[in-house]
Amino acid sequence: MQVEVVRSRRRKKTVQARQVGDVVRVSVPATMSRAEEERWVNEMVRRISRRQHLAGFDLHERARALAAKFGLAHPTSTRWVDNQLFRWGSCTPADGTIRISSRLAKEPQWVLDYVIVHELAHLHVSGHGRAFWDLVNRYPLAERARGFLIARGVEDPDGLLDLEPSTSP
Repeated sequence: MQVEVVRSRRRKKTVQARQVGDVVRVSVPATMSRAEEERWVNEMVRRISRRQHLAGFDLHERARALAAKFGLAHPTSTRWVDNQLFRWGSCTPADGTIRISSRLAKEPQWVLDYVIVHELAHLHVSGHGRAFWDLVNRYPLAERARGFLIARGVEDPDGLLDLEPSTSP
């Protein structure tokens, strides 16, 4: 991907990128240091690449198919989000919406499916107790996907990576 950097005297703080044909045009403030420019160019190219990768994938249709396959509630909406840095996904059971971190876009399909199933299970059970894990474990690769995500080294305060509760007292 070819990159063109445009330094603007009118631009004071913001950075903007857009694709024009095969060229990513990144506009930066004229006062920005070369190191900051390089950091922002890399970030904007990464964002555009990810957006292109996501464009051809119908996340909501995938969630509906998984819900049907595993006997889970169908979400009212399922969408990619860029603002989840410490979560793989989130769910609002009250309105049936599911949000999936766009960081998962380049992970294997079976890992993405696990995260979707995890969030679909929250449409039934809000916590991470036995009933919740019984729903999640309908997905045959659940344990493998949890291990894969743990190996990515991202902490997960919402229990997405929690191991199943022990059955012993």
